[in-house]
Amino acid sequence: MTLNPSLSALLGCIAILSLPAAALAGTREDQLAAYATAARAADPAFAGFSPARGKILHTRSFAGGKPDTPACTSCHGSEPRGAGRTPAGKAVEPMALSASPSRYTDPAKVEKWFKRNCNEVLGRECAPLEKGDWLSFMLGQ
Repeated sequence: MTLNPSLSALLGCIAILSLPAAALAGTREDQLAAYATAARAADPAFAGFSPARGKILHTRSFAGGKPDTPACTSCHGSEPRGAGRTPAGKAVEPMALSASPSRYTDPAKVEKWFKRNCNEVLGRECAPLEKGDWLSFMLGQ
């Protein structure tokens, strides 16, 4: 059976459009797997990431970082699906995957922001467990 050229082109476009979504999901899964490996190396009793712990990390205030950013919500807001604003007034896109589907697809960029934001909020780098918990929370939002 021979497909008409229009149908063949349509099916080809559908196949191409479905590839990025699968690739993006794999990238996020790979990041979580890397954090899990690091968390297990730090604690052999590691039993998996917890979106509930990630939510607590996102909303809790800390004393170790910069005074004007004591919590992730200082810039990102309390609602992950909503936009935030830095103390300097710069807009911050929503953190929730459902509101920003292209987020968390570049591991180097994810690490860059974890390093910067964890140091500003916590006064230290985030542990792999914290990164995985927080990312699990955002991917579920």
